[in-house]
Amino acid sequence: MKKRLRGEYTPPQHKGIRILSVIGGGLLAAVGLELFLIPHKLVPGGIAGLSALLAHLTEMRLGLFLFLFNLPFILLSRRQIDFRFALYTMLGLICLTIGSLALHHFPAVVSEPLAAAIAGGLCLGFGIGISIRFGGISNKTSEQGYVLLSGSLPKSAETVIMLLNCVILLFGGVLFGWDQAMYSIIAYLLAFEGIRISLRDLSRSRAVWITSSHCDEISKALHQSLERETKLVQASGPAGQKGTLFCLASKMEEATLTSIVKECDEDSLIVVRAAQGRGIADFFRKKIS
Repeated sequence: MKKRLRGEYTPPQHKGIRILSVIGGGLLAAVGLELFLIPHKLVPGGIAGLSALLAHLTEMRLGLFLFLFNLPFILLSRRQIDFRFALYTMLGLICLTIGSLALHHFPAVVSEPLAAAIAGGLCLGFGIGISIRFGGISNKTSEQGYVLLSGSLPKSAETVIMLLNCVILLFGGVLFGWDQAMYSIIAYLLAFEGIRISLRDLSRSRAVWITSSHCDEISKALHQSLERETKLVQASGPAGQKGTLFCLASKMEEATLTSIVKECDEDSLIVVRAAQGRGIADFFRKKIS
């Protein structure tokens, strides 16, 4: 009888670390915006930049625009992401909003716009990246999110995003001066680099060896849940001897893969090693084809 796979199990201590990381990332992003960028009228691009422009034009709080502009994306993508990821995303957004509102009346930490652009861009980028890395690890959703944020977008999407950011920075230059626009570009590039560094290695392949007496069941479960193909290295013996499976998985899939395997066989042994280069992936694809 086929077992019904449960959702990903997260130990309480790991869940606490994830929650604190999401909260800390949201607050760090708020610090970058309210204590460095916004006081110097620097526009970092993206939704944060659009929110900053409207906050300056309307004199409304930046946090309100951040919440209003990000909320529709969370609601519209609800069908593509699981409930746990949606909760973590909403938590990060709420922390960013509350942090921005709470820090709004505080003065700028530095007086030089260049220093503010550097510090603010890094705080914003690392804050968003930390929230995504520790709060948004959830199978395909996180992999897709990593692809988007790491710049591996379709050419059409890259063009649209580039044009939107150019328009935002152009408006920032018209409103606040072209010197501020140059500093805004520096902040934007550093924020993007901070996100990229925070999410580094999330999609890099890992080689996974699974030793179990339920290789067939595990192979079917991995294919069903993660759409991962497996290679039977050693078949199980007739007297209950354990067999060995091999597959590739990204780092963000490790916890889910372990949960699926342990659901099928609690006594299984899982060994994970970094797959350097593309050779092992190419070899694996040839073997299973």
